[in-house]
Amino acid sequence: MSTSRLPASDRPDVTARLRDALLGASFTADGLLELLGAPAYAALARSETVPALRATRGDTPLETLVRLFLLQQPVPHARVVDFLQVNACLESGWLVRVGAGPEGELAATVDVRPYGGPGGEDWFIVSDLGCAVGGAGGIGSRGTQADTAVVLGVGGASTTLAGITVRTPVSAALDLGTGSGIQALHAAQHATRVTATDLNPRALQITALTLALSGAPAADLREGSLFEPVRDDETFDLIVSNPPFVISPGARLTYRDGGMGGDDLCRSLVQGAGERLNEGGFAQFLANWQHVEGEDWQDRLRSWVPRGCDAWIVQREVQDITQYAELWLRDAGDHRDDPAAYEARYDAWLDEFEARKVKAVGFGWITLRRTGNAVPSVTVEEWPHPVEQPLGDAVRAHFERLDYLRAHDDAALLAEHFKLAGEIIQEQVGLPGAEDPEHVVLRQNRGMRRATKVDTVGAGFAGVCDGSLSAGRILDAIAQLVGEDPVLLRDRTPTQIRLLVEQGFIEPA
Repeated sequence: MSTSRLPASDRPDVTARLRDALLGASFTADGLLELLGAPAYAALARSETVPALRATRGDTPLETLVRLFLLQQPVPHARVVDFLQVNACLESGWLVRVGAGPEGELAATVDVRPYGGPGGEDWFIVSDLGCAVGGAGGIGSRGTQADTAVVLGVGGASTTLAGITVRTPVSAALDLGTGSGIQALHAAQHATRVTATDLNPRALQITALTLALSGAPAADLREGSLFEPVRDDETFDLIVSNPPFVISPGARLTYRDGGMGGDDLCRSLVQGAGERLNEGGFAQFLANWQHVEGEDWQDRLRSWVPRGCDAWIVQREVQDITQYAELWLRDAGDHRDDPAAYEARYDAWLDEFEARKVKAVGFGWITLRRTGNAVPSVTVEEWPHPVEQPLGDAVRAHFERLDYLRAHDDAALLAEHFKLAGEIIQEQVGLPGAEDPEHVVLRQNRGMRRATKVDTVGAGFAGVCDGSLSAGRILDAIAQLVGEDPVLLRDRTPTQIRLLVEQGFIEPA
């Protein structure tokens, strides 16, 4: 792991030529997959480089670039001089000379990882040495303790946040704790102006390199913690953050430890976002939160939501405190340290949790939307099941459905026409030969991939929603079929219709 001198960020000519050379050699996400094959490519995400090293033993430009910029292997000067402007890369700091001899070998000063944009763009994520492979899992992979100022490359958290972010054209976007600039890079595709902050000045330098090497517009880069560099009168249409949310006893590692007690950093981040959002704007975060003895975790999160904002909070995973401590101790490579030191750090984590009466830690997504409604909607739920990324459109649609339901009372709802959403299937569960199923489940095959139990009326209603009849007329027909009073059926069914609309099973025709 290294935090040596970074390449110059004020040499756009050199960066542009380096980008052209990388693209010319097919040093792209697709080119990497084709060269390495799926197993070796997948192994990189697990911080395992041996399969990739075996797949790059030739001397083609692509194999050489993979070994140089992704696998951190020195390469002979003669192997790169034909397709890289070596002197310019040396002068600007992308490469350094290593080894003996008049020309010796060349080594990269930073990791560069090909990254495919959502529209097929060829991007490159710059990070510190040892951090492009496996994201956070690469920390300590060489048996050394992680540097506190290290800047990570692409990890699962980064891609998760990028996937759930609402992507609509906006005037101003803010990336808090930008790291290597992945979120700023995505935002630059649909925001007129991007501001990125980070407490670590090295991260801002690397973000500038990521944007330049990816051919993206420059961002307004500001040093400071979270909202500190943002002026009081500045507001944004989109705020995103993959913050240093790890709940730890102290702040050893800048990239992950927020330095506040417990989950206070995530709470303050969420609470501070409301006043900095324009009307209709979104703020989207990854976060950890404590499960405290004697306290409902959902109530804890509801208390974080700022006034004037709708919120959708999804808990994706829960770990007990021992699992959580072990995860982050291994992330930092502490398990490779002296056993006594490892045990002392483990003990300190458990002391911290015990003092705060924490029994588990939750991980998930928090989305806020600034709204003018007098009574905002706050949804807190647990959904650990697989979802379909990207989810940005599904997130936007969730809040649009909330607006629709708020604007329609039960009478208006029954007068509406609905249609079944796409890719919905019905499952019936019951004993073989039984006249009626024990229960009926509607299941989505896209987006959140939800499943919800409905009664026979709900199943029948959803099944005939094709936009031709109003909800009330459909219920009248069902009442006649099942022998129920149509007035009573109209009275009790709107609640189920609202749930089907809210969860995206049916939609206005």
